Amino acid sequence: MDWEIKRRGRVTYYRKKTNRVFSDLVVEELDNGDLKIRFVGMTGARAATNELDLDDTARMDPEREIPRTFDTWDLYVREAGICDGLRDLDFLEVHSFGAAPKEPSPITDPEGYAAEKKRIRSAYSEAYANYWETKLPDNGLPVRFTVYLEELPDVDACYELSAVALLQR
Repeated sequence: MDWEIKRRGRVTYYRKKTNRVFSDLVVEELDNGDLKIRFVGMTGARAATNELDLDDTARMDPEREIPRTFDTWDLYVREAGICDGLRDLDFLEVHSFGAAPKEPSPITDPEGYAAEKKRIRSAYSEAYANYWETKLPDNGLPVRFTVYLEELPDVDACYELSAVALLQR
């Protein structure tokens, strides 16, 4: 991957040249030599167009979205030369912001809308737990995995996922 890397003191910014808005990884060197890594917030629309060249954008499909995002982050830390993959990291926090359901309408079908919100919230939690159990079974669990359902700035997105992890030397 073609990374633009900027180092400022203890902090190193890794950004793909195609990303003009955010760093894809921000790495902070701690006093003991460990690295604290902050991962870019990935949305369904962004994760679907990453270097993994996966198929069409997943919409409200956490079983596809969660692995897609974590697999993208795995690729990023490997390509940036930070570590051999997510198995080397200890995740401290994971934040998930799911979009409010696009359908059904809360006005014309309030019960269906409420049921869809419940389904999405549950599906994100289940997909996250499944990913952790199958791909990172030897890693500890982060202190937080939050799921909020709200409107997102990217109208095509169905979620945004971000995280903070530690690489212990």
